[in-house]
Amino acid sequence: MIEEARVSVRTADRFAPFGTTIFTEMTLLANRHGAVNLAQGFPDFDGPEFVRRLAAEAAFPGAGRAGINQYARMFGLPALNQAIAQWWLDQTGRSVDPDTMVTVTSGCTEALAAAMLGLINPGDEVVLFEPYYDSYRACVAMAGGVARFVTLRPDPERGVEGGFYFDERELRAAFTKRTRAVLVNTPHNPTGKVFTREELDLIAGLCIEHDAVAITDEVYECLTYDEGVRHERLATFGEGGDSMQPRTLTLSSLGKTFSLTGWKVGWAIGPAELTKAVRAAHQFLTFATCTPMQVGAAAALTLPEGRRAIGELVSDLRESRTLLGDALRSLGFGVAPAQGAYFLMVDFSRAGCAGGRCKGIGSDVEFCRMLPEQAGVAAIPPSAFYEHKDEARNLARFAFCKRRQTLEEAVRRLRRWAGA
Repeated sequence: MIEEARVSVRTADRFAPFGTTIFTEMTLLANRHGAVNLAQGFPDFDGPEFVRRLAAEAAFPGAGRAGINQYARMFGLPALNQAIAQWWLDQTGRSVDPDTMVTVTSGCTEALAAAMLGLINPGDEVVLFEPYYDSYRACVAMAGGVARFVTLRPDPERGVEGGFYFDERELRAAFTKRTRAVLVNTPHNPTGKVFTREELDLIAGLCIEHDAVAITDEVYECLTYDEGVRHERLATFGEGGDSMQPRTLTLSSLGKTFSLTGWKVGWAIGPAELTKAVRAAHQFLTFATCTPMQVGAAAALTLPEGRRAIGELVSDLRESRTLLGDALRSLGFGVAPAQGAYFLMVDFSRAGCAGGRCKGIGSDVEFCRMLPEQAGVAAIPPSAFYEHKDEARNLARFAFCKRRQTLEEAVRRLRRWAGA
C-alpha cells in the first residue's frame, strides 16, 4: 500500500478576503430549497434567435464547408472589432480604430481583470464606489493595488426610495498622489443608479487633476428606463487638454444588452496606449474569445434586428421592474428607483415589513439566507459588495431580469410568506 504524500496547500493570501462568490452561494441555496432565483443577475430567457442562429451557423456551416472554430485573432475577430467601433460611433459620434483601440475579451469580467493587471502596479491606488460588483475588489488585489472606497448611500431623507448618492468630500479625499485609476460603473449594479452628468464631471475633473485613468464598466449601457434619465459616457467628457478620451477605458459586453450572459463576449475601448496595457494582460489570460460567439456578437451589434431586440428588452424590463417593485412596496419594503441595470435594492428594516416577518433580522446575510427556505425566493445580500459591511445591514438585492411568470410566482410566494 502506497502511503499518500502529505502536501501543505492553501489558497494564495490575496484571495483570502473573498472566499466563494456570493452568487454561487445564493444560487446553491436557491436550488436546495426550490426557490425562485432572483439572486443571480441572469435572464431566464434566451437572447435574440437570429444572433444564436448565426453563431451556430459559424460553428456548423453545413456539409462541405469549414466552420469558424479555431482561435480568433488575439484582440478580436476583425468583423467584431469593426462592429464595436461602428457601435461606438453610432452611440457617441466619435471614431475609434478597430485594430488599435478595441480589444475583444471573454466577458467584461475578463476586461476588468486585464485592465487592472495591465495598468496597476503594486501599491497603486484604485478608487472604487461601494457597493461594487464583487470582482472589482478581487481584480485590484490580483494586481497588487490598494483599493480606496467611496460609499454610495441612500438619500438621507427618503432612504433608498430617494436613490443613492456619494459625498463629494469623500470622493475628493479618496484621490491621492498614489491614485492610478478610478472605476465607475454606470448604470450601476446593484443600486440601479445612473450617474448624473454633474457627478461624472466631478470625477473627470479629479482624474485630470491627479493624472488618473478612468475605467468605466458600462455593461448596462442600453438598459435605462425613465424619461429624462440618460446614460452618459465618461470617455466623451471634456475637450483639448481637459478631454477624458485619452485617459478612459470603456468596458462593456454583449451579455446584458442581448440577454446572452453565458456567451462571455466583452470588450475594452480606449486610446492605443491604454489598449496596449489591456492586451498585455489579455494575451496571457484567455488569449482569445470563443470564435463562433464573436460572429454572432458582430451580427447583434450591426444588424437592424439587434436594435429592435434592445428596444423590446428595455420595454419588457421596464414592465418587470414595475411588477416586482410594486409588489415589494405593497409588502412594506423600501424600494430604490432602479433608473438602470436590472436590480431592485430594497430596505427590509421598516416596521411591519412583510407582515412583521422582517422584524428582528440583524443583517442582510441573515435575511437572504432565511428567505429561500421560508419564502421560496432568493435574493442577494449586498454586504458582499461593500468594504464597510454595516452600510448594507438592512438591504437586499432582487433581480427583475426574469420572465413575467417567474416574477409572478416570486410575488405569490412573498405574499404568502408575508401573510398578505
